[in-house]
Amino acid sequence: MPKLNGGQIIIESLKKENVDVVFGYPGGAVINLYDALFSSSLKHYLGRHEQGVIHAADGYARSTGKVGVCIATSGPGGTNLVTGLATAQMDSVPIVAFTGQVPSSLIGKDAFQEADITGISLPITKHNFLVTDIKDLPRTIKEAFYIARTGRPGPVLIDLAKDVTQAEMEFEYPDSIDLPGYRPTFEGHKLQINKAAKAINSAKKPLLYVGGGAVISGADQEIRALVEKAKIPITTTLMGLGIYPEDKELALEMLGMHGTQYANLATTEADLLIAVGARFDDRVTGKLDEFAADADIVQIDIDPAEIGKNVDVTVPIVGDIKTVLNELLPHIDEKEMGEWQQRIKELKEKYPLKYEDDGSEVIKPQYVMEEIDKFTDGDATIVTEVGQHQMWAAQFHKYQKPRQFLTSGGLGTMGYGLPAAIGAQIGQPDEKVILIAGDGSIQMNLQELGTAQTYNIPIKVLIFNNNYLGMVRQWQEFFFDKRYASTKIPAPDFIKMADAYGIWAKRVEKKSELDAALKEAMEHNGPVVLDIKIPEEENVYPMVPAGAGLKDMIGG
Repeated sequence: MPKLNGGQIIIESLKKENVDVVFGYPGGAVINLYDALFSSSLKHYLGRHEQGVIHAADGYARSTGKVGVCIATSGPGGTNLVTGLATAQMDSVPIVAFTGQVPSSLIGKDAFQEADITGISLPITKHNFLVTDIKDLPRTIKEAFYIARTGRPGPVLIDLAKDVTQAEMEFEYPDSIDLPGYRPTFEGHKLQINKAAKAINSAKKPLLYVGGGAVISGADQEIRALVEKAKIPITTTLMGLGIYPEDKELALEMLGMHGTQYANLATTEADLLIAVGARFDDRVTGKLDEFAADADIVQIDIDPAEIGKNVDVTVPIVGDIKTVLNELLPHIDEKEMGEWQQRIKELKEKYPLKYEDDGSEVIKPQYVMEEIDKFTDGDATIVTEVGQHQMWAAQFHKYQKPRQFLTSGGLGTMGYGLPAAIGAQIGQPDEKVILIAGDGSIQMNLQELGTAQTYNIPIKVLIFNNNYLGMVRQWQEFFFDKRYASTKIPAPDFIKMADAYGIWAKRVEKKSELDAALKEAMEHNGPVVLDIKIPEEENVYPMVPAGAGLKDMIGG
């Protein structure tokens, strides 16, 4: 067999893992890898910043369910990945990130562009590797992909000493791996499944609380079967949106700080909470000792560390969501609609999501989301930045399927949305991908417009422009007597900015202009920017103040 250098071995290993798309930014420490990439069949997308590169890999992974792959050089290249690694770790996104490192003989000697990226990233990756011997390279890549995609997915970083990518050896990719310390549990414990079934069958007011773990597991059909068989109302986290169609009778949509009033009230009234792939995040629970205080709790999660971490659990089940639900469903009794379901209907009728509309030409952001929903008939991938616009996108668009809503949930990363939308569009070229952005968030990685333009990636960027860091301003209004400290953020001329990148753009300042602008944007064959002027002091309602219980909602 001919010998390959380390860069070529990485390329051939990626092919063995069925990778066909790579996001990256070159540098001296990965120059051999890029030389191998140049003559390969892999499609490489050059970002404009390493943070943009890893968020694009993240968006690709979330939209497709595949492992996202990215490359950065040593030193600042690696450290610029840190926010993206933490974002993926918090939201359980499978990524394999390759970083360059100085030659192995110089490690630890403060060589040019040296950074201890494995030490830096240890708390924010599922696992990481430092490769200093080319003989370890194929096995390391095989293990990295296995770890990234199995169990609770997450980012894995492979740091490559430069001499490893230069060295040569005969290439042989391992057929299998054995990791004694890593044995994810997929099947649920039969005794616990029987206990869960008994609890569900005997509950008078059961409620499904479903998170991103169910989306990752591909358990939407099983969730739907459970809802419809046992007539269990369902609420989701931000990461779980779309796991069950939100226009259905038993759908309560999102719960938590900016969740629907009916979801939050139903949670306080339930006598059994079935948590499926959800981690009882503080933005969901509010005051912990008041969260579902009258309910027993069944928790199903593939990560044993999440079981009982934040709340006491009556019936814990460790296992893959899809597998466990398939084991559980035969033991669930078929039920008819009853008093509890009638109560859910009453809550939805009494406390609908709403906003003030005075009939003027002012463009309310909630109205924009409703119009997008109508315009696309719910058939689009919505990606968001982080802030008020993120919550309006979660509230006022009816999601119909999983992987239809992509956002940074756990870390709340401003600057995530634009590169993630690019990655999502690359992963799903036939899907309509719409980015909902704030004028503050969009500026954090605005340079990625260059990536969209270079590859003619037809994302539709809608900027909700209120000249404020809106979510922080809202907190300042409610809790700091309107002392708007450093939240006024005059925006650049986004139309000129888009034009500088060669991207079609339009400003929308009147409600009557919106539909025509949306139609023009959606029909345009390429990337688009719409700068939509919204009221400066529009608020997100309802809102549960930090530390309060779910029943203590403001507005809505």
